[in-house]
Amino acid sequence: MGTFKQASFVNSFSAFDPKKLEGFPEVALVGRSNVGKSSLINMITGQSKLAKISASPGKTRLINYFLIDRQIYLVDLPGYGFAQAPKSEMKRWSEMIESYLLSSENLRLVLVLVDIRHRPTADDKMMVDWLKSYDIPYKIVATKADKLSKAQIRKSLMDIGFDLKSDMLSDIIVTSSSKRIGADDVIRAVRSCCQEN
Repeated sequence: MGTFKQASFVNSFSAFDPKKLEGFPEVALVGRSNVGKSSLINMITGQSKLAKISASPGKTRLINYFLIDRQIYLVDLPGYGFAQAPKSEMKRWSEMIESYLLSSENLRLVLVLVDIRHRPTADDKMMVDWLKSYDIPYKIVATKADKLSKAQIRKSLMDIGFDLKSDMLSDIIVTSSSKRIGADDVIRAVRSCCQEN
């Protein structure tokens, strides 16, 4: 499968505004700051500079739209849990994320990214519980798998599954952007949820 055939940056918004967009299915990416959302977007599109990657957390402060194969939007939402941001800014990001997730009629799937090297944070747990409460489809994506051994990955998946109350560990997609691990699984998940609707 490799990558999506075409991908382009569309626009950034400080607030969700469906009037400025075409009605394509949308797949959103959420996760704590610096978890690897931009790297994942670049991996599955095969474009190393499509989504800007920053070494400093909290770089994504807007809702960023990318058009994939002229038929699906990837929506990169601001990272949560960035402790160094002012509380007012964190509140604004939180409201922006919540407004998008509740308002988008074209949202088909939320990819919840967690760093496989660490147990899910309180914010990760809150996000998953929130998505469940609103019956919003989601899939957990464990990033940075190249940093761990196979045995460590197995243990981490058990911890992530337990903490996020995931019944099927096989449903957690394991990825590494630097090693291109899991790209096909992410692409398959995106395509299948958008074809179903």
